[in-house]
Amino acid sequence: MSQPALRRPPKTAVLVPVAALTAAGAAVLAPAPASAACHPDPRALQMTFQPVDHTVTDAVYFRARLTLDDRDRRCGLGSSGWAMYFTSVRQPAAVLSGTPGDIGRRQLADQGLSVARADRAQSGDFYVLKPTAAFTPVKPGERRQIDFNMELWAVQKTDAPAGWSISYDGGTPHWMPAKALLDPTDPKQTKAFSGDARPVQDAARRYADNTETKVPLTLQQSILPQPLSAKASGGTVAVGGGSDVRAPGNLRGEAAYLRSALGDVTRAQGAPITLRTDPRLDVDHDGKPDAEGYTLTSTASGVEIVGTDAAGVLHGVQTLRQLVPAKAYRDAAAGHGGGAVQVPRAAIADAPLFPYRGMAIDVSRHFESGPTIEKFLDLMSFTKLNKLHLRLTDDEGWRIQIPGLPELTGFGAHRAFDPAETGALHEGMGSVNDLGGGDGIAGKARNQTEANLGRPPAYQGYEPDVLNFVGKGSGSYSVADFQAILRYAKARHIEVIPEFDFPAHARAAVQAMERRYKDTGDATYRMLDPNDTSHHVSVQGYTDNMANPCVPGTYRFLTKVVGEVKKIYAGAGAPLGRISLGGDEPPGAPDTWWSGSPACKSNPETAGKDGNALKNLFFGKWNDIARTAAPETSGWEDITDPTTSFRLKGFTPLPWQNVWGWGREDWAYRFANEGTPVILAHATNLYMDLAYNKDPDEPGYYWAEYVDEKSTFTYQPFDVYANATEDRWGNPITPNPAWTRLTPEGRRNILGMEAQLFGENGMTPQLREYQAFPKLLGVAERAWNRATPTSAQMPAAWNVFSNTLGQVTFPLLSSYRPVGLPGAGVNYRIPLPGGKIDGGTLSANVRDPGLAVEYSTDGVRWQGYPGPVHVGPSALTRTRAVDGRTSRISPVGVPNWKPGDSYGRGALVSYQGELFRALRPGTGQAPDVSPASWRLIQ
Repeated sequence: MSQPALRRPPKTAVLVPVAALTAAGAAVLAPAPASAACHPDPRALQMTFQPVDHTVTDAVYFRARLTLDDRDRRCGLGSSGWAMYFTSVRQPAAVLSGTPGDIGRRQLADQGLSVARADRAQSGDFYVLKPTAAFTPVKPGERRQIDFNMELWAVQKTDAPAGWSISYDGGTPHWMPAKALLDPTDPKQTKAFSGDARPVQDAARRYADNTETKVPLTLQQSILPQPLSAKASGGTVAVGGGSDVRAPGNLRGEAAYLRSALGDVTRAQGAPITLRTDPRLDVDHDGKPDAEGYTLTSTASGVEIVGTDAAGVLHGVQTLRQLVPAKAYRDAAAGHGGGAVQVPRAAIADAPLFPYRGMAIDVSRHFESGPTIEKFLDLMSFTKLNKLHLRLTDDEGWRIQIPGLPELTGFGAHRAFDPAETGALHEGMGSVNDLGGGDGIAGKARNQTEANLGRPPAYQGYEPDVLNFVGKGSGSYSVADFQAILRYAKARHIEVIPEFDFPAHARAAVQAMERRYKDTGDATYRMLDPNDTSHHVSVQGYTDNMANPCVPGTYRFLTKVVGEVKKIYAGAGAPLGRISLGGDEPPGAPDTWWSGSPACKSNPETAGKDGNALKNLFFGKWNDIARTAAPETSGWEDITDPTTSFRLKGFTPLPWQNVWGWGREDWAYRFANEGTPVILAHATNLYMDLAYNKDPDEPGYYWAEYVDEKSTFTYQPFDVYANATEDRWGNPITPNPAWTRLTPEGRRNILGMEAQLFGENGMTPQLREYQAFPKLLGVAERAWNRATPTSAQMPAAWNVFSNTLGQVTFPLLSSYRPVGLPGAGVNYRIPLPGGKIDGGTLSANVRDPGLAVEYSTDGVRWQGYPGPVHVGPSALTRTRAVDGRTSRISPVGVPNWKPGDSYGRGALVSYQGELFRALRPGTGQAPDVSPASWRLIQ
């Protein structure tokens, strides 16, 4: 299927990209002096990426198109002297080996171009595009299309190359604006390969899928996660920041937290609130105390919260916070706080299902500040999660200060345009030092709006700014910064588990210690064998990211790190109960691991050992080192294997690769049944950084599955196969009878579950919140609520949960204020509405009843959807939250523009996700779009 015929819009509505409204000033410049070399202003160039055809091969490579627009009317792009740099999660086919690479290189050579890895180490995702002698210069104002094969597939805009810059004559590279297009109606662009049966999300599909019906909620159903019991007794009781909070000395922190939380809503006085502990508290009446359990009793005379322990008391406080009406939070956020707030009189009893209820945040791929992590900690406490697994290290960054090893943060915490990596790691994952300076890229956007090509990002989906250097590639926590996070977490009874990922995913550390050796000659902590000829390539393209288990520097380094980390925790007065060893994704096959290392062959302890034996030796030592600082360790399932006898003392695996068909679907249960404690971290349901669904404008990867809040809520920890209905490409499957089932004895070894928020696509705090909410709410429900629905019960339970989100939880989060931090509100994902048009009548719905749907027939005037309404052949719809934010716009029906129509100067038009503003003739250049390919929106 070829691209539709391209036509210009009518003269009455000339369209110009919104980005051009801000960038056009750089596009029309005075002629350069005759004596000066003439190069286009980098900001007047724009690179557009678009997948074109996934059918040229079947899951080997696809044909993409790079479109270079030169809007500089003075200068064209010459046949030599320039280089364009970018990063890409999808490798250009020209760098692949074998036939794909040969074809890719020939394809580019025919266009007078070449592409290669841009860094000296030839390691990672950093590339350079250069002209050859056969390149035909780009004329001023010309648009040049470049055919560009890339590996595998790209069906989300997230897959687009990012971080484009151009260098002239070997000089400083300058930012070159970039964007991505993907036509959701073209199967060649959206169908990854022949086995991809998953349809693209659109209004009609959402309308059919939105089967939720609005129901009245009981008190128990209004609290998330749901308590064991909650019975309203009628009437309300007033509470406020001025309420007399009575608590013994051991609950001073919980009392202060409650006063602060209520004070953020209102300073008014209210009924007294009593906090106390009862270590014998048995909320489920099974004759045993319930750790972290609590009761909350509110009567006309006040509120009493009793916890089995201090953590239980705080859980009761969080339930009380949820009883405060959302309007009170909204009024307070708007500065209109009034008198005491009314909460229902009730009796609530509760205790958790799992002792381990976790969330992992990756700050290595993209860094996040202390306040951002603290906001997540407060939200975790609000939803009764109690373990923060903080991924502090990876190939792309080391994020914590280790006294005595300044290179870790001086070098390993920074990314820059530094191909030789003399002062920082090279550019990766589309980012360097965010929009700040000092990273070797000149002329970057001055703010997120400019990086977003002229439109303030709403972060309700993909935004172009993530291609334009938005993202903290650099950053780290000082000892003081990290201790502040630890103290903030401790006050919320959340344990922070640091992860130091070895031996793979260790490039930032390994190369930082190489820098130390080259700068000072100190080889004490060197983790590479300089004579190692082993070759392996990681998933992210790294060839030099593995620590060597045969050199003493590796173990000296790890010993130094955990020793300093132990001191950091002690200095903060925070418990260090567990260290994560990392251990995931050793690249290549075991027979390649360190196979060419003379150090391994000459060391009596390692000589003659194969890759697996060396890996086991390493983890035995790494585990022992970590346990000198923490009594327990954990790590990814890659460290141990239920099919072998290798086990580590005090170690808990996190099984994650349960992707249906990959062969590890039952590893979690095999571990548990044999007696090994397990923390569930299954990618198919618990990886929050994966895209919500197959909509090109949903940010995130999709290697394991598309994951939304229904994925997390319907996850059944004791029967994970209940979700094995489709593979990751949407093909129906049934659970394999050979998969191990969890035994009653094994059930006792499931310590809990953990949601993952990896950072490859988490360029901003708002995007992190969008990825996590509402997915994290489903995780909280499944980790806390003891009444896990069966498969038969799940549809009704899901209907209640979606009502809870729409009617209660989303309004609370809209004005949520983390205790002790400024600001209010959470950038949760607002679901797009579903819709259909029959006979000119629009019918619309939304997944979470309680949210408002709006519609428009002209993209300018919006009104609330009252029910089926006549609109004609098409309409636009969106969902509005109580805080005024809206979802992305969802068109319904056939676009109603036709040649000759004019929509006026102020209208906006969308073409494949790019915004255009309608201007009068003569004020700008129209894009080449067909009437069927663009839509009027606000």
